[in-house]
Amino acid sequence: MVTPLLGWRVLVPRGGARGDGIAAQLRAQGAEPVIAPLITFAPSSEPERLARELEALQAGSYGWLVVTSATTVEVLARHGVRVPPTTRVAAVGDGTAQALHAAGYSVDFVPGDHSARGLVAEWPGTAEQGAVLIPQSAIAEPTLVRGLTARGLEVRSVPAYRTVGVTAGATVAADIAAGRIGAIVVSSGSIARQLAQQFAPLPDDTVIVCIGPRTAVDAREAGLPVHRIAEERSAAGLVRALVDHVTNRDDSRPAVTS
Repeated sequence: MVTPLLGWRVLVPRGGARGDGIAAQLRAQGAEPVIAPLITFAPSSEPERLARELEALQAGSYGWLVVTSATTVEVLARHGVRVPPTTRVAAVGDGTAQALHAAGYSVDFVPGDHSARGLVAEWPGTAEQGAVLIPQSAIAEPTLVRGLTARGLEVRSVPAYRTVGVTAGATVAADIAAGRIGAIVVSSGSIARQLAQQFAPLPDDTVIVCIGPRTAVDAREAGLPVHRIAEERSAAGLVRALVDHVTNRDDSRPAVTS
């Protein structure tokens, strides 16, 4: 069995099922994953408003529901939301679409470009289909709301949850500083910012792999280097990008693939 990441210790700064999924993919390639969540999710700071919007969704007041993360799916399921058949559902990426399917929701649209910008550019709906509801993180970029509004749609965004930083343990911090962590997989801008706040400057040979172009931009803005960008926004895509970096260190080609 080929194990291209044998001997690599890789930081997985996500907890829960998402972190476990990435860790499993890394183990399959021979790596030793080190799970140390740097973010967690807290309830919405506007619970009454969120409840009202979800009630309106179930009553059929929205033509579209846009879901941007698996965390939003968890919020929908926790509130027992049933999406009426007259409401279409859009997911920003395959990972979110899979989470929706697993929770029993149908998905009508996933953009080819798995990003907020991609969803706006490829939006298949019309204003006549009704208003759009976007329950998302309280710190979400305004890309979706602005982009869909510019297309003439009535858009309502509501904070579904809060993203909160988590301080890493002393052992993890020491391992990173000493270079005992060979690579870090970054699956969101929030994680990139926590990495920079808690561990910068990183050792020069620490490899940073980002889940997509938007996360790569966030990482660079936080002052982190980016060595690879996963073509697919998934756990498997992240790990493939790391394997690609490890097995194809050719100075004649660009360091970042996207």
